[in-house]
Amino acid sequence: MSERLSDMDLAALVSSRICHDLISPVGAIANGLEVLAENPDEEMRKVAITLIENSARQASGKLQFARLAFGAAGSAGMEIAMGDAGDLAASLIADDARVSLKWNAPNVTRPKAEVKLALNLFTIALTCIPRGGEIVVDADDSSITLKATGRKACLPERTARVLTGEEPASGMDAHKVQPYYTLRLVEQAGYALEIEQGEDDVTLRAITSGA
Repeated sequence: MSERLSDMDLAALVSSRICHDLISPVGAIANGLEVLAENPDEEMRKVAITLIENSARQASGKLQFARLAFGAAGSAGMEIAMGDAGDLAASLIADDARVSLKWNAPNVTRPKAEVKLALNLFTIALTCIPRGGEIVVDADDSSITLKATGRKACLPERTARVLTGEEPASGMDAHKVQPYYTLRLVEQAGYALEIEQGEDDVTLRAITSGA
């Protein structure tokens, strides 16, 4: 990676990305509370309570996912169980019936950078199947592989430009920073990234340089 964002710019853009992801569920909670405060109709209050409960669960899932995928989540050099990452990924899509997940990665502890990389690759895999589908995650000592399968599955063009290094760091914004952050994790973990586009599937594979 020749051109790099400064640490300050990267932190600012990642923060913007997290805020963007949380706006919808937090806004829905606020709307539900407003209905409870202003509407005495019992049926409407039940709808509002359901909205608040669902949105609070979604916000919690997104926050816990972001804490590990983007945050420190422990001291430097800490190892984290891959199974915990799988639980967070499953929680993130729990309310989306269109997407299923098979987290086949062994539940062993891995360096934090590798676990963060798996979660960020999962985030990218989700964008490959906007119509729904399945994501399968496999991992061993030398690779982390995610395969997203669904109708017309495709890596978004702007994401592909970032992952292949075609997008200059000066062009990064809150929408592009997540794949850029993924590349930084690939570099930190000592991996290389391979991308395979199939007819209805996309494979993202991070592999160690010695594999």
